[in-house]
Amino acid sequence: MAKKRGRTGAKGRRRPRTIGTELSKLKRRFVASLWGAIMLFVLYFVGRYVALDVYSADKSRRESMEVSMLEEVHFPAGVDNMKVVYKGFTVYFNSRYHVPNCVIYELTGKETEGKFPRYKNFMTDEQVPGCANPWDYTHSGYTRGHMAPAADMKWDREVMKESFYMTNICPQKAALNSGGWNKLEDKVRDWARRDSSLIVASGPVLTEGMSTIGESRVAVPEHFFKVVMAPFVDPPRAIAFIYPNGSSKGAIKKYAVTVDEVERLTGIDFFPGLDDDAEAELESGINLLQWELSGR
Repeated sequence: MAKKRGRTGAKGRRRPRTIGTELSKLKRRFVASLWGAIMLFVLYFVGRYVALDVYSADKSRRESMEVSMLEEVHFPAGVDNMKVVYKGFTVYFNSRYHVPNCVIYELTGKETEGKFPRYKNFMTDEQVPGCANPWDYTHSGYTRGHMAPAADMKWDREVMKESFYMTNICPQKAALNSGGWNKLEDKVRDWARRDSSLIVASGPVLTEGMSTIGESRVAVPEHFFKVVMAPFVDPPRAIAFIYPNGSSKGAIKKYAVTVDEVERLTGIDFFPGLDDDAEAELESGINLLQWELSGR
């Protein structure tokens, strides 16, 4: 009967096991185990990265949907209103008075760091009936006051340019435009950097019997409002302001009001997509401490 073959040397004998042979085997096993561990490590972190990326994309889409909902506002029946969507903000325009009813947009902390220079020329938006002309303001005693500030739009060249459409402009006294209103706009940018994202709505308080300027008979409001909401803090919070169209001395907190008060004065319904209870809680009160306005 033939014998089973073993591993033999040149003379047919079994090779004796040596320390070198065993060490070689151990080395190969160690290297194989090490590569296996490295592959598991790589697969884990690749999977984790993909999962985080998918989560981030989903979170971004959810927040985008939420922001879009929060930028919707409702107006009373019979109010002259045309919705004009620009790249960086939305205008609800009143062709009867030739000014916006409201301008609303999201402002993120990152957007406040934009570097595009201020655009130089105001423009009529020929696509919007009733849009005023820049020269309607010439020698009127009023400045062209941005509702969506140019300084909030420096994150994109096109957005900056669009902020100079007259659909985004109202007649403001210089004392307001370069005074209290400008001070409030600076504060809003501070809040955007702190809270990562804000919903900001601004506009005139339109009333019957307003004076007018220019050939277009642009209405001159006596007051302006600004509504600010921080939707991604926990819990979400909101605050509003009413400024007279003139000198506005004193601290910002002097002009702070509830969102409900702005809604009462303007008839505009802000954040209508929210649950009724959440909307009522958000709009009925303000906490000056949360907005860093409790001091002098």
